[in-house]
Amino acid sequence: MTVRDLPPVSELSEQQQRGWSCVWCGTELSTGTAANLGERRHTPVNGSPYWWFPRECPDTSACATREGEQTR
Repeated sequence: MTVRDLPPVSELSEQQQRGWSCVWCGTELSTGTAANLGERRHTPVNGSPYWWFPRECPDTSACATREGEQTR
């Protein structure tokens, strides 16, 4: 499980919310290799509550490098 706080769900793409892409760097993930961060419940200010399913890359070093490249 991650020790980092997850980004706000409202800032993530649908692919990241559904666990299809890494919650940190946005890389497409496969079912067999991604690290599951547990399903989460989100209750928006307006609208119905829903579950989201964050996952991250199995290679955290490569993920951190890709994430850093996105912020430049």
